[in-house]
Amino acid sequence: QVQVTESGGGLVQAGDSLRLSCAVSGGTFSTYDMGWFRQVPGKEREFVARISWTGSSTFYAPSMKGRFTISRDNAKSTVYLQMSGLQSEDTATYYCASAQDIHNSFQAITPRFYRYWGQGTQVTVSS
Repeated sequence: QVQVTESGGGLVQAGDSLRLSCAVSGGTFSTYDMGWFRQVPGKEREFVARISWTGSSTFYAPSMKGRFTISRDNAKSTVYLQMSGLQSEDTATYYCASAQDIHNSFQAITPRFYRYWGQGTQVTVSS
């Protein structure tokens, strides 16, 4: 059974930085593409970023590119999301998910192509 656990969320001020972590256990982490999504109540889950299983390819939602950086450490079975220049609009619950069949951009940004999900970590940005 694959388990995905996010951590690192919290309350920050606008302009601050924050790093989220996502630990994966029970599977072969080095074979998974990993993605970060976020969601606010009443809205659909929104794609944030994705990193290939090798770490050589990354992909971001346009509004996050340049502010957020996704990375991974296969030796630690962990993926990270470094967020900078946080704004109140970034307030959301952030979810990490794994996938093994991501072949194009559409799949990368679509939640249903990810199999295992964490419970989420709340990020609140105060202005």
